[in-house]
Amino acid sequence: MTQRKIKTTLGDCLKKLEKTFKKTGMHFGHGTDNAWDEAVQLVSYVLDLPPDADRSVLSHRLTEKEIISIKQLSDERIQTRKPLSYLTHRAWFMRRSFYVDERVLISRSLFAEWIERQFTPWIEPEKVHRILDIGTGSGCIAICCALMFLEATVDAVDISADALTVAQKNVDDYRLNDRVKLIQSNCFENLKNKKYDVIISNPPYVGDGEMATLPQEYHYEPKLALRADEDGLAIVRVILKEAGKHLNKNGILLVEVGDGIEKMEKIFPHIPFVWLDQVYGEEGAFLLTQEQLNKNIT
Repeated sequence: MTQRKIKTTLGDCLKKLEKTFKKTGMHFGHGTDNAWDEAVQLVSYVLDLPPDADRSVLSHRLTEKEIISIKQLSDERIQTRKPLSYLTHRAWFMRRSFYVDERVLISRSLFAEWIERQFTPWIEPEKVHRILDIGTGSGCIAICCALMFLEATVDAVDISADALTVAQKNVDDYRLNDRVKLIQSNCFENLKNKKYDVIISNPPYVGDGEMATLPQEYHYEPKLALRADEDGLAIVRVILKEAGKHLNKNGILLVEVGDGIEKMEKIFPHIPFVWLDQVYGEEGAFLLTQEQLNKNIT
């Protein structure tokens, strides 16, 4: 039976949603950073639109069923403050879709841009054969590294067995079981003497003080994936201490620390961090070479 279309267009719906989202005081930080983009993501999910849909879809007249579905999802987002990605079980990273639920952090990282660049000019892509992703969560970073470095194998480690279950679903979906290996490990603990050309990590780096100030949306995410001891730097310290032993000559380490740049430079003034620039001006991820690590970390 054909659904009756009414006068409301997709564009009208998005404008109304944006206005509603702004009024509610919702927080955006899980794939979007503003009310308009959140509305677009929600409506795109309900209507099953591709991420690169043409603007002509804005004139699409919605059916009653579509409007009801959009309202139900938007009401749940507003009332629960649960991140949209947990409601839809879909998150985007490097324009690719990944399954997520509350067992993992919602896919997001400053590294997307650098993975797309294949970490140049810091390393020669054709010489990258082994990659390690620490704290893989949904597996999005590990999977995208495998897709950008077709000759490389990737070890994706996480301390959480639940997280690895989610990552396995995504590895299966991308048919990468032959090149992405999931390992339950607290950082390097279960890696023995393995060495890599690239070690990359978006580890927990939120201290207790910051945890207490986070918007409600963040408290749906696993605390294990957000919080770290020692003012948020406990895991970063482990990575810095151990990474040099697990990097091949000319290998590189990349770690995201969010707003912790000033803190890192104060605590480790002797380490020559390279803070990676982003096209959109964000900072919060550093790079160190194997040589720098072995020279400056004791």
